[in-house]
Amino acid sequence: MYIPKIYRSEDAELMKKIISENAFALLISDKEKISATHSMFLLNETEDDFYLETHISKANFQAKVLKDGDEVLCDFLGAHSYISSSWYEKTNVSTWNYEAVQIRGKVKLMNDEELFQHLEKLTFKYEKTQKCPMLVEKMSDDFVKKEMKGAFGIHIFPTEIFIANKLSQNRNKLDFENIILNLEQSNNESSKEIAEKMKMI
Repeated sequence: MYIPKIYRSEDAELMKKIISENAFALLISDKEKISATHSMFLLNETEDDFYLETHISKANFQAKVLKDGDEVLCDFLGAHSYISSSWYEKTNVSTWNYEAVQIRGKVKLMNDEELFQHLEKLTFKYEKTQKCPMLVEKMSDDFVKKEMKGAFGIHIFPTEIFIANKLSQNRNKLDFENIILNLEQSNNESSKEIAEKMKMI
């Protein structure tokens, strides 16, 4: 991902936040042909690093061709909003403000135990806030084993990390403040979120 220096971030906490809050992301590979699958990701932290994990359907083309050591690209898009050039003091081009993370990494296929733990963690993350959480431990072993047969789980160990934090850092003070004002007046929640993030820089 090309990121101009002014918009490039090295903030690991920002990266984790973007991934955690936008975990339904793209798993991209080019083995045999370019393929992309929207899937749910989890970020796991180790003592001095992190890795990602996800699963897709075994019927998916990527599940048929990906092997240990293959390279994939994981694409996470955070808050984003259109920025109109009508908000600028002088004539310029319209643009888009956004936060995004791309992680290139190596695949390690999950074994059955790892896949079970992955599904357990993933289910807990999204079910824990429900009125009647349907957690894996509440499901029968036969049901879980049957569902697992259709899932292809992978770990992704990062080799390259790209963090984009494009928040109109190139604009003058008047333009910057006017962009925030217009974003705050939007009915779009993502636009309002971008406005709040701009206030913090």
